[in-house]
Amino acid sequence: MHERLKLLTAMPVFGGLNAAAMELLTGLAEPLAVPAGEHFFHEGEKSQTMYVLQTGRVEIYKTWQSTSRLLRFMQAGDCFGEMALIDLFPRSASALAVEPSEALQINAGILHRLYEQDVEQFALLQMNIGREVSRRLREIDALLFRALMGEPLPETTLSGLT
Repeated sequence: MHERLKLLTAMPVFGGLNAAAMELLTGLAEPLAVPAGEHFFHEGEKSQTMYVLQTGRVEIYKTWQSTSRLLRFMQAGDCFGEMALIDLFPRSASALAVEPSEALQINAGILHRLYEQDVEQFALLQMNIGREVSRRLREIDALLFRALMGEPLPETTLSGLT
């Protein structure tokens, strides 16, 4: 439990949360082990869970017309799938463990429990998640703009896919 608390406390998404909120989250978050080559989730699947990566490495990628393109790598201390807790839409990308990975699962039910316990802490967590989504959107906007201006996109290779 102490390791979970230490991991979450170091992440911007959980920044500013008080001890009671952090204890609730770490106490209710379920661990999940995913072997190398297996998915946490696939693009288009129903979603209600974000993941906090404790160990391992995960590729986040999208597929279009049978071609997959790497969006980013995740490593210990990163979270992914957080859009599921905001928009409740199907997954917008896939998450593949490229090495044995362990993550904590934080689902909508856990957030509801936080809401019931402390609405201000719930609101702070939602704002933090929104900031993380916004930060990633800014990165993608910058890449898109550079591509529209004729700059080639960086080459990316999916290590877990052929």
